[in-house]
Amino acid sequence: MKLTLTTAFFTLAASTAFAQTTIQSCEREVTFDAPPQAAVSNDINLTEMMLVLGLTDHMVGYTGISGWNKLDAQMRAGVDELPELSEQYPSREVLIGAGTDFFFAGWNYGMRVGGEVTPETLAPFGIQVYELTESCIQIGEKDAASMEDMYNDLRNLGAIFDVETRAEALIADFQADLSGFLASQPALPDAPRVFVYDSGEDAPFTAGRFAMPNALIAAAGGVNIMDDFEKSWATVGWEAVVERNPEIIVIVNYGEVTAAQKRDFLMTNPAFADIDAVKNDRFVVLEYVEATPGPRNIAAVKTLAAAFRDN
Repeated sequence: MKLTLTTAFFTLAASTAFAQTTIQSCEREVTFDAPPQAAVSNDINLTEMMLVLGLTDHMVGYTGISGWNKLDAQMRAGVDELPELSEQYPSREVLIGAGTDFFFAGWNYGMRVGGEVTPETLAPFGIQVYELTESCIQIGEKDAASMEDMYNDLRNLGAIFDVETRAEALIADFQADLSGFLASQPALPDAPRVFVYDSGEDAPFTAGRFAMPNALIAAAGGVNIMDDFEKSWATVGWEAVVERNPEIIVIVNYGEVTAAQKRDFLMTNPAFADIDAVKNDRFVVLEYVEATPGPRNIAAVKTLAAAFRDN
């Protein structure tokens, strides 16, 4: 299915009557008496969730994209009429000044524990918050990351904005698309060992069991060598990477250091010469928007599944 980031993606009309709805957001229950009319999303992946549900008419802007990422043509078209209110994390004043009534963000996706922008600090100003499911591990307990985390966010946004039919149709299309693709792939003799390299030279920043790549790798038929690392995105030692000897390295592409530069660092450092992925030059690049929870997770699983079977 071709991903379209405009309201034309759906032709189904929202219902005319909104029943009060209560949504589970991490450890909180949030009740909505009406769909938000002045929403703001933070980060490129959360903003895409809003776009594929056709919610731009309910938005006054977005935050936290250009400070780290570049918009591709598809994404630029989707947000063309919306202002970026802050290049990185927004301040409370920015959100209040925009007349925001709803903030879709996550912990380390626009909010920090103990920071100035949290559900508690925004509530007195009439701003309700829905927290990205993957990020809930930062403030409590949850299961390992799964594709259901992303589907859960789409489903909850559908309920919040009274577009449940759209959300369920989109989720069903995603699931059918992915299952059909995976069924067409040859079986793997063994699950390949995979390491996610986000950034860092002295010590690598990687995805543990609670980060979305753990779910993407598993869905594609592999195993994250850090799937026992009880963290989301965090730093580990290179010694653990060398010892666990990944067969494939997934590079997350974003920021000032390019994916090519990250690969060159790994390929030219003598300390990594005996890693199978380096010896066999088996690298896969995922864009940040693919490696974090959002609509492009489907394409990410397909990319990984194909790479795992390409010997």
